[in-house]
Amino acid sequence: MDHSPPFLATYKSLFGGQQAIDTETEVVECCDLPLIDLSRLNSVLEAAQCKQDIVTAASEWGFFQIVNHGIADGLLARLREEQVKMFRQPFKQKASEKLVDFSDDSYRWGTPTATSLKHLSWSEAYHIPLSSSNKPARSSTIRCVIEELSLGMAQLANQLVDTLAEGLGRDGTYMKENCTRNMCYLRLNRYPPCPIPAQVFGLVPHTDSDFLTILCQDEVIGLQLKKGGRWFTVRPNPNTLVINIGDLFQVRKIALASRCLEVLLTRETLD
Repeated sequence: MDHSPPFLATYKSLFGGQQAIDTETEVVECCDLPLIDLSRLNSVLEAAQCKQDIVTAASEWGFFQIVNHGIADGLLARLREEQVKMFRQPFKQKASEKLVDFSDDSYRWGTPTATSLKHLSWSEAYHIPLSSSNKPARSSTIRCVIEELSLGMAQLANQLVDTLAEGLGRDGTYMKENCTRNMCYLRLNRYPPCPIPAQVFGLVPHTDSDFLTILCQDEVIGLQLKKGGRWFTVRPNPNTLVINIGDLFQVRKIALASRCLEVLLTRETLD
């Protein structure tokens, strides 16, 4: 039974012309994002330099990757396992039934407002608010994993916010007060195999509108960044977490000179 959304049938009106996606997205080269070892923050001798490295990476790239971040590898592996199970449910069930005990509209796919291929995201996702309200009496396995993960991610986000605010000589109070767990969400993404990968994005070019995004990648190449007018393919490292500085840092004038556009590409066969 097919578990992928019916992209071709639903968006067939957009496929009248066989035109490749904008050549502006041609990749110049692969890159490795700046790598930060957060354990250095616990060292009297290295903490100051580590903080400066974080600020520099955020300012120059808007993205960086971290190791020794405090999130257990086993917990991330459990999340991936549960994510695979969720997305392998038949599409009709995902679209019509509440498969997990979160909000009814947590599952979404495609881009309902798309008027052309360049506006269509070939992806499906669960968008899950981390609010603690309305918890069921008996939690599912996926909720238990998410609850545990969200606590660790909230601590990590606060640590990064503190470091960035301190490094920039700013007060981090506003962000702490407005980046509580109840205002955060987890997004589980899947990019199904696409028969026309040259014409469609996995996720259309965009900037993240929040304060901070913590991204857990797998080993599949797909993430691209636009920096200084050039596109780069990010070489994936599943042993790290990727940090993306969001637009709200800009709005609050806490941040940073660099704002990167990002895109996810589709693949013809990989799932």
